Amino acid sequence: MQAFDQIQELWQKHEVEVKVSADEMLQQAKKEVNGLKLKSALNILGMLASFIAIAALWIFFHFESWTTHVGISITIIAIGVYTLILYRDYRLISKTDFTAHPHEYLNNLKTYQLNRYKLYNSLYWFYVIALSLGIIFYFVEILAHFNTVQKVLAVGLTALWMLFCSTILRKAVISREKERISLLIEKFERISAQISTPE
Repeated sequence: MQAFDQIQELWQKHEVEVKVSADEMLQQAKKEVNGLKLKSALNILGMLASFIAIAALWIFFHFESWTTHVGISITIIAIGVYTLILYRDYRLISKTDFTAHPHEYLNNLKTYQLNRYKLYNSLYWFYVIALSLGIIFYFVEILAHFNTVQKVLAVGLTALWMLFCSTILRKAVISREKERISLLIEKFERISAQISTPE
């Protein structure tokens, strides 16, 4: 057993330097950048679909209470602002050609990473508070048409869904995206180092 531990220790100390050309790294990074752009675009489309669905609900259904109009207004404004923030971040990673300007793209990627951190932390809670207020105002009129069991189900399921999105889902998304962006930044730093110090 001691011999195995010594072999394992030697193996861990042994470092193999893998030389990957800047072109190969750029090709790998291109796939990851395209995946990041696609994910960002899908997030924006999802938010736009939510915005349109809620706006259509507001336009095509007749609501009598002012609270419903206030609730829908708050919800639409929150979704609109969050969508604009997502779009701003999308433009940040899609406006620069990373193959022509890797240094500039690296800086944009670092800014994107910082923006995403803010988005999933402080800005996210403003979004949740605004949505919660919108739903509360919306429910004032809507819940009046429900019986007690339906009211409990509607409020309970809405609260559980928001709790799930704010805790488990949010943490999983943050973790996955943080790792993905960090790896991409690391690749661009290596690419930049190879370009600035040619062999």
